[in-house]
Amino acid sequence: MAMFHEGTCILKCTTFEKLFNVLMNFLAHLYLSGDNREVILGNFIADHVKGNKVMTYSPGIRGGIALHRSIDDFTDHHPVVKECVERIRPDFRKYAGVVVDMYFDHFLSNDWNSWSNEPLKSFTSRMYDIIIESSRILPPRTLHMIPYMQNHDWLGNYGNFEGLNRALTGMARRTPFYSNMETAADKLREEYGYYESCFSLFFPELIVHSNKVRNEIITGL
Repeated sequence: MAMFHEGTCILKCTTFEKLFNVLMNFLAHLYLSGDNREVILGNFIADHVKGNKVMTYSPGIRGGIALHRSIDDFTDHHPVVKECVERIRPDFRKYAGVVVDMYFDHFLSNDWNSWSNEPLKSFTSRMYDIIIESSRILPPRTLHMIPYMQNHDWLGNYGNFEGLNRALTGMARRTPFYSNMETAADKLREEYGYYESCFSLFFPELIVHSNKVRNEIITGL
């Protein structure tokens, strides 16, 4: 697996503490990207590509960005997700959606073999390789994030409570407003069955939606 060392950032890397201003539900987005490398990259960098900058990328990467945004829109408007978000909104307020995203990445990671024939370690290594091999075209914010993402294995660690709690607690320390996310892993433990059942209802529908959108994108390339 290719390694992207913290000292090799083209721009001076910020501290780990400053990197948690991005959403961290990368696993599901990468899983839903399929096998086209450019679509994978576009889906991965989408949150860091704003406005007309999208036009500076190849059609395949633009397609991945469009896929990412379609996934987000489908997720945000799905009744099961909306119910989950409203259920925890009193605890996490404007960050309730972020917490639900993290919960769902946890379930995907924890029960990975039910969703993929490729072992999780093999999948995450392949994703890291694709991202790192394309470092020259990554947006600066993404580039800053990569060494920490790989060294702390963000993609592989959400399946266990220690990794999930570490990510949520780190995010809680760095949000501009009070989020209470340091308690989110404990909240999940308390109602694990409920959120797991929500994920089981929602995720198959997201897969169908993503496959349809992705196939349309690939056909148009």
